[in-house]
Amino acid sequence: MKTLKLLFALFLSVSITSCVVVNDEPIVDNFVSLEEVVGGYDLWYVDFHRTTGNAEIPYLSKAFTVSFFNGDLYANNNIVDIGITGNGLGIHVGSYRTFVDGVLETRHDLDGSYSFEVIQISANEIRLNDLQSNTSYFLVGYQRNNFDYDMLFYDNIEYFLQEYVAWERTGAANGTPNPFDSEHFLQFTPENITTFYSSQDNFGTNVDLINWDYVGSYKVEDIQDYDDLKFLTLYYDGGDTEEFELSVINDGTIELFHLSSNTTYVFTGRGFILYKKGDPKVKKEAVRNSGRKRTKIKRNKIIRRVLK
Repeated sequence: MKTLKLLFALFLSVSITSCVVVNDEPIVDNFVSLEEVVGGYDLWYVDFHRTTGNAEIPYLSKAFTVSFFNGDLYANNNIVDIGITGNGLGIHVGSYRTFVDGVLETRHDLDGSYSFEVIQISANEIRLNDLQSNTSYFLVGYQRNNFDYDMLFYDNIEYFLQEYVAWERTGAANGTPNPFDSEHFLQFTPENITTFYSSQDNFGTNVDLINWDYVGSYKVEDIQDYDDLKFLTLYYDGGDTEEFELSVINDGTIELFHLSSNTTYVFTGRGFILYKKGDPKVKKEAVRNSGRKRTKIKRNKIIRRVLK
């Protein structure tokens, strides 16, 4: 039998003990430091929907994953190119130190210094308690070769949609003619989590020159028993409503199945937006250092209405 346990007692000690049973007597045979705990996984997924407290740690509210590697702090602030950027770790955003009293200190390049009490709550989960507030962040550990990328895309679909200046329609199949056939571009912006724009400009129009003809709000809902499908409703300010099943093809392509016409539309991202500039050799079409942060998203769960 082998068990792992992380002990934090009044900030006086931090350890993981490995217990091997010999003749029914447990023997402690190793000591694991906090450095080994946070460095034990390549990627820590920031499960933002479980965050508690009223304060905010800006860089943790922007990041989808963080990594602790030899004193350097990395983050994936974008979903697009995740698994590729920084060899999977993301971009370098600061530094960190660990202490024997169970405290993790981080120094972010833009957001400054924060100190956390680290509590291990399962084999691959830790809780970071901000020592200056009542705020706690929950992190789930993965190695790069077993990270659940599909989970990340669908769990954070609203943010994925925001990572391109525009989504251009690049395909349409089957279905009956309908007014949505005239929509050539869609845009989902971080000004708030539920604003979208659409355009009927000609295909191939430069994204900076698109005239956004319509605006409205949108809603994403979970579909019961489907982890790789979402239900998207567009509410145009003029009163029209369009409903789709939304699926992610890859980090630059989405598929929208239009319920009223049975048309399958393919949209391709144009003008990738990089959140916080990383490698200057990587040319991106837009860079934003602010303007977006994650918020807790509570979605309705519905029964699938059509079976293709």
